[in-house]
Amino acid sequence: MKILVVGTGAREHAICQAAIQDEETELYSIMSNQNPGIARISEFKIASENDIPTVTKFALEKKVDLAIIGPEAPLEKGIVNSLVKAGVDCVGPTMETAKIETDKAFMRDLFEGYKIGGSLVYKVFEDAQDAGDFIDDFGQDVVVKPIGLTGGKGVKIVGEQLKDNEEAKSYVKEVIDTKMGGYAGVVIEERAVGEEYTVQAFVDGKNIAPMPVVQDHPYAFEGDLGPITGGMGSYSDTDGLLPFLDEKYRDESVKIMEGTVKAINDEVGPYKGFLYGQFMLTKDGPKLIEYNARFGDPEAMNVLPLLQTNFVDICNGIVDGNLRGAEFDSYATVCKYIVPQGYPGKAVPNQIIKVDEEKIKENNTLVYYAAVNQKDNQIYTSSSRALALVSVGDTIDEAEGICEASTQFVDGDVYHRKDVGTSELIEKRIKHMQELLG
Repeated sequence: MKILVVGTGAREHAICQAAIQDEETELYSIMSNQNPGIARISEFKIASENDIPTVTKFALEKKVDLAIIGPEAPLEKGIVNSLVKAGVDCVGPTMETAKIETDKAFMRDLFEGYKIGGSLVYKVFEDAQDAGDFIDDFGQDVVVKPIGLTGGKGVKIVGEQLKDNEEAKSYVKEVIDTKMGGYAGVVIEERAVGEEYTVQAFVDGKNIAPMPVVQDHPYAFEGDLGPITGGMGSYSDTDGLLPFLDEKYRDESVKIMEGTVKAINDEVGPYKGFLYGQFMLTKDGPKLIEYNARFGDPEAMNVLPLLQTNFVDICNGIVDGNLRGAEFDSYATVCKYIVPQGYPGKAVPNQIIKVDEEKIKENNTLVYYAAVNQKDNQIYTSSSRALALVSVGDTIDEAEGICEASTQFVDGDVYHRKDVGTSELIEKRIKHMQELLG
C-alpha cells in the first residue's frame, strides 16, 4: 500500500515508523527540511507542507492510496479537502472539522451548544475594551487565548506568563491589534487549577479508540520553570493511566471526547483522524483545556511504540468508518526532547549536532528526529526542537533511567530537561492532586 506522510518533525517520524511496521507499506513523504529519520525510510520530496497544490500533485504522481497528515497548519488550509477531491483517502480532518483546534471560539461554542461536559467559563471578544470590562467583572485569574493557531505559544495565563489581570488586558489588546493567530479576537477563559494530561484517540467519524494517557512538560526548564515551549518531554504509565489519574477520570475524559466527536459530526460533518484532548484534572474533575486536530508532539512518541494493533489497519478503519479499536503494550514510556541552547526564542540555527544512533539503540532507546536538516551527511539544528529520545520500561522510573542515560550520546550546543519522568517530579504531581482533591 502506498502511504504518504505529510510533515517534517518527530511526530511525523514516529508516524512513518509506525506505518512501515506493515511490510506491505511503500512510504512517501513531504517535508520542508530533510529529516534524516524520515528520509532513510521513504521516498521524499522537500516542499512546504502548506503548499497544498504541490502536495496534491506529488500524491497523484506517486499514485498514493492513503495520506496521513501530521501538523495542524495544512489542516487549517484544507489539505484534506484537496486530497480527497483528487481521489486520495486521508487520515486527518477536513478544514471544517479541524476547526476544533484551529478556531478556539468554535470549540468553546460547540461545548456550550451541545452541552458537553468538562467545559470552562469563557467569552469570545473582538473588542479589547469589552474584554477588559469582562476581566474586571469576572474578578478571578484568567487565561488569554488567540482564536487561531500560534504554535502552542500564544496562550498566556495570569499567575504564570502574565503578572495579573491588568497585564492580561494589555495582552488582549496586543492579540487583537496584531491579529495574532490570524484573527482579530480572543477567547478569555477561567484559569483551571490542577494537573494537565493528554488523551489521544483514533477517530473514524463516529467511533473513537483511546490511547494511553500521557503527561507533557511544556515549560523549558527543570521544575516547571521558564517559558512555554512546544513540549520538552512526556511520560506514560504501564496501565494506560497516570500516577495521579485513575480509571474513573480517564473514562470521564474519553466520554467528553466522544461527545465532542458527535457534536462535530452534527455541526460540520464527520471528524476522521487523530484527536488530541488536553485536559486538566481539577477538584471538580476533568476540564477540557483545548483540542488538537492531530497527534501531539511529543505525546505521539509515547504511544506509537506501544501500539500492538497494525497501524495501517487502524488508518484504513478511520477512512472506511469501521474502526475496531486499538491495543497497546503494557509498558511505561519516557520521552525527553533535546533542544538547542536558547530555545525557545533565542536559539542560534544551523549548528551541527552529532547523534550516536548505534549507542542509543544499544541502550534500548528510540530516536525521533524533529526540526533538523540533513546536509552533506551532517545534521544541523534549527531554532526549534532537535530530536526526541524515547525509552520503554516496566516502570516509569526504569524508562526514565534508560532515557536519561541515552542523552549522553547526543553531542552539540543543546540541553534537555533531566527531570522529565523522574520519581521526584511525579511525586510532586501526586501530592498536588491529593491536596486539591482533599
